[in-house]
Amino acid sequence: CNTVRFVNLPGQKAIIETLELFISILFPGCHDATPVNDSEGCHAETEKRITAAAIQLADQAARAFAYYECNKPACEACGDCKRKAEEAVSSLLDNLPTVRKTLEEDLLAAYEGDPAARSTMEIVMSYPGFFAITIHRVAHELQKSGVPIIPRVMSEYAHSKTGIDIHPGATIGPGFFIDHGTGVVIGETCTIGRHVKLYQGVTLGARSFAKNPDGTLVKGLKRHPDVEDDVIIYAGATVLGGETVIGKGSVIGASVWVTSSVPPRSRVLK
Repeated sequence: CNTVRFVNLPGQKAIIETLELFISILFPGCHDATPVNDSEGCHAETEKRITAAAIQLADQAARAFAYYECNKPACEACGDCKRKAEEAVSSLLDNLPTVRKTLEEDLLAAYEGDPAARSTMEIVMSYPGFFAITIHRVAHELQKSGVPIIPRVMSEYAHSKTGIDIHPGATIGPGFFIDHGTGVVIGETCTIGRHVKLYQGVTLGARSFAKNPDGTLVKGLKRHPDVEDDVIIYAGATVLGGETVIGKGSVIGASVWVTSSVPPRSRVLK
């Protein structure tokens, strides 16, 4: 049961429903059952969806804060969890234009980086990599605001739909393109620069896990690599370690295993 101290978490389906509202706000009519026919109708429909998404997400986030962070024996109506939820939702809404602008750069990178792409609309509606990064950019905003569990549910929804596993804590610059996508893993403490391109099966992961004296894993450490601007990492490559940095303009070849930093403009082929 998802009840503690008389607080219920939002269900997985409720979170996904809210996420899909945000996707429809970012790209009206593209993932819906029916198109939006004109700019006036698009504007009115988007306003309606923003209101609905904000109300739903504020309730879900308040429940998540109460469930995970309220230290009272029973969660009282003090308003603290509600306030934190409203601040998180407000931050997401304030940053939604920036998220949309960043996604436009991702979209352009996908169109320019894939000769098979016939149009940007084809990418928005059918490319798994773009779908995964769209969800990540929403989930990451909530992660930055400290919202418990909801960002992870969103990222795992993208994982289940696309085979691309991006932790919502990962920081990813604009112009990001995952080609094909299946099997890509990007860890929580990764930082990825601008105009980076990954192919299928790439892992940006942890080399090892530090443990406490009692054998439990140490949380919160930098475990995953950094990838600087203008890097290409080809299919099946594995890059591991929190101290590993892939320098600007480098190319990492297919199926290569990297566990130490490489300088800018490197070519690592074996």
